Order: sequence, then C-alpha cells, then structure tokens
Amino acid sequence: MSNTEQNSLDRLKDGIRRFQTEVYPQHSSEYEYAATHPQTPHSLVITCSDSRIDIETVTGSKPGEIFVARNVGNIVPEYGTSGDGIAAVVEYAITALKVKHVVVCGHSDCGAMKALKAGGKPDGLPAVTNWLANGASAGDSNPELPALTEKNVLLQLEHLQTHPAVKKGLAEGTLELSGWVYDIATGDVRVHTSQSGKFEATLQGKGATAA
Repeated sequence: MSNTEQNSLDRLKDGIRRFQTEVYPQHSSEYEYAATHPQTPHSLVITCSDSRIDIETVTGSKPGEIFVARNVGNIVPEYGTSGDGIAAVVEYAITALKVKHVVVCGHSDCGAMKALKAGGKPDGLPAVTNWLANGASAGDSNPELPALTEKNVLLQLEHLQTHPAVKKGLAEGTLELSGWVYDIATGDVRVHTSQSGKFEATLQGKGATAA
C-alpha cells in the first residue's frame, strides 16, 4: 500500500473516530430510531458524485429522511438504457418507499458539465464518455457553464419522466418533481418546478438570484 493510500485511509479512520466520539453521542437517539424502524424518506434526491456536495447538510436532513443517488453529472438516462443503475433507484424509491418528491440537483463548477461543454469526450475516460452521452443535447448549443448546468438538470427531468414509476406517480398526483442548482461558493439553491417554469432562489441572500 502506498503512502498516499495509507494517508487517505488514516484520514477516513480519523473521521470515523470523530463521528463515534463527537457526532454520534449527540444524535444517538436518531440513529437508534433509524436502526429499528423501516426507512420512510419523503424525497429522492439525484445529485452529483462531486465530493464537495453534501446534500444531507444542504437540505438539513436527518437519517432516514431522504433517499439519495449520486453519479457523475446528476444524470438520469432515459428508461430502458442498458446498464442504468439509476432506473432501479427511481423504481425502488417511488414504488417501494413511496417517496412523494424527486429532485435532480446540479451544482456550480461541475466537472461533468465542463466535459460536456468541451464536447463530452474526456481523454482516457471511455466509461465517463459513454455516461455523458446521456447529457449531450444539453451542450448542443455550447452555452456558458451556468446555463449548461441548468439545461442538463432540465434534460434529466425530461428523462426521469420516461420511467414508468414516475409516469404513474405524476398521473395519479402522488409525485412531484423539481430541478435544483446548488452554488457551492454561496450556498444558494435555485429550484425549478413545472409551476414556476424557471430557477428561483430559495433564499434571497448572498448570491441568490432568480434566472
């Protein structure tokens, strides 16, 4: 094992120790409840794998409150796409867990969006290239990065609606969808719904602007 790997593992272990000695004792009742009761999340959040995104903290969620799926570029392939694990997440969240809301959350300074803007074929990353094809049309007009991020969120919401469980939930009025863009630097989260038709800030503060 290299020094880098050992250092990384040590850092992870240090984090576990801090959790066990500082975080867990303060919230032990929440974890004990979560461990002895079936999960009943109210929402599914599909967001990016970017290590700077902590969606539970951003949404103020406790254990068991949101079901989370993360992948490169917060992508939702159209239903029936080969090798699409997101389809299983969506189906399980809506059909088995009965979530009432599904979010697709993009973010500022997204590497996947930068790759799409550059043509969607990052050198030496064939699997990533294949995955980013699910967002290719968002970058067709080569928009600026913030606009591309929004376009990709809206495109993935369109893809989401090809999934049978989503179609059923929307038709029956038991499910709602929204698209978000989270600004890492300012903490701003802008939300798009079918009712608003645009991305709107959830808090009028630093960096909060409606687009």
